[in-house]
Amino acid sequence: MALSSLLLSLAARALTFLFFLLVIAFLGYCLYIKYIHMKYDHIPGPPRDSFFFGHSSTMLKAMKNDGIIHDKFLEWAEKYGPVYRINVLHYVSLCTYCPEATKEILMSPKYLKEKFTYKRLFYLFGQRFFGNGLITARDHEQWYKQRRIMDPAFSSLYLRGLMGTFNERAEKLMDKLAELADSKTEANMLHLLNCVTLDVISKYNPKNRRYVNEVREACRLLRTTGAKWISERKTAMQNGDEVPKDILTQIIKTASQEENMTEEDEEFMLDNFVTFFIAGQETTANQLSFCVMELGRNPEILEKAKKEVDDVIGMKRDISYDDLGELVYLSQVLKETLRIYPTAVGTSRDVAEDMVIDGIHIPGGVSVFFSSYVSGRMERFFKDPLRFDPDRFHPDAPKPYYCYYPFALGPRSCLGQNFAQMEAKVVMAKLLQRFDFTLVPGQTFDILDAGTLRPKSGVLCTLRHRDYKK
Repeated sequence: MALSSLLLSLAARALTFLFFLLVIAFLGYCLYIKYIHMKYDHIPGPPRDSFFFGHSSTMLKAMKNDGIIHDKFLEWAEKYGPVYRINVLHYVSLCTYCPEATKEILMSPKYLKEKFTYKRLFYLFGQRFFGNGLITARDHEQWYKQRRIMDPAFSSLYLRGLMGTFNERAEKLMDKLAELADSKTEANMLHLLNCVTLDVISKYNPKNRRYVNEVREACRLLRTTGAKWISERKTAMQNGDEVPKDILTQIIKTASQEENMTEEDEEFMLDNFVTFFIAGQETTANQLSFCVMELGRNPEILEKAKKEVDDVIGMKRDISYDDLGELVYLSQVLKETLRIYPTAVGTSRDVAEDMVIDGIHIPGGVSVFFSSYVSGRMERFFKDPLRFDPDRFHPDAPKPYYCYYPFALGPRSCLGQNFAQMEAKVVMAKLLQRFDFTLVPGQTFDILDAGTLRPKSGVLCTLRHRDYKK
């Protein structure tokens, strides 16, 4: 009995001590949050919803019912100026739309990609996803080695050789559009432009166990398929077999010239396969869908783009690399599309040391977010920003000064941007050459944020073969 009483007494003391430690830890955490507030509260920003959770409640409300959080960031930018803070627990992030700060931070390799965001893309529900590929790698030497291997495959000289592939891919789409035009069937342009749909990757519902398992399986399937393709292509090249002259072949050739290719480097190659398979394909399809949407809403711009295509391409089936250079107005249309609808909305960097942004002292140890969506929609940079006006990008117009960066800027800018825009221009030129299209009445022009931005409606169109007898 005495032993039982002693054990109960010891247990009670242990619980009391544990409770005491928890109280001390809680108070310590409160003091740390207060310290963070005192350190950064001189920076403008919206009032916090609560001491602990900062602005999280407002941001969750903004995202409710498929809302766009970036519209809230735009509202705050217009109200609080070119740099403002956001608090969540003990974390503080800065959003900046100061061109000088954008230039300083994004153009320099010393500012690493922000750890919290990009590490989340390494795994998806515990399954390796982007891993340490070009998008997510934070270590500069690790990233630079990968970039050195990838660069030749995206050089202008090599991309010229892909025009046949671009034309072939676009022709398959034109054949499908012709079938829809003949049958007078509505076309969901987003669906058609997405040759490989990966919606399961973009949606996020951790409460749904079945859905999480599907996402994990999709990641495994994609990586397994990529590893199989890379292995088969390597074997074929080693055996002297004929292989496609595409980007994968060029990357493998360049990698084989590296003196030290480790197993880890091979895994990075697979990371980059996933990166380009998803990011490159989906963002281009989304851009083209938004482009069709805006051309459908602006018939005078549509007619001007058609006239240029007629003058440059005429009735030719295959578009040449030199033709792309002459499609100046179409380039302006595609650039204006990305100004209002940057499919990848922004990027972020860690700022380890103190700096000054727009006259405001910024203590080191903070992450800084740059949003091309916000800067592209600010009156400060673009007059009447929601008006679709391709002439903003006329060759004689003033160049936007570090406020337009749909592919990011500096050494970590998107490697595949020239590839993507060549492909987009070929597809749009063929579409304008072959078809008249009108938007189906009554559809929404809202944006869906699914990791990348896409038209919520899918952009429903009716298609007609162009009548060249007019």
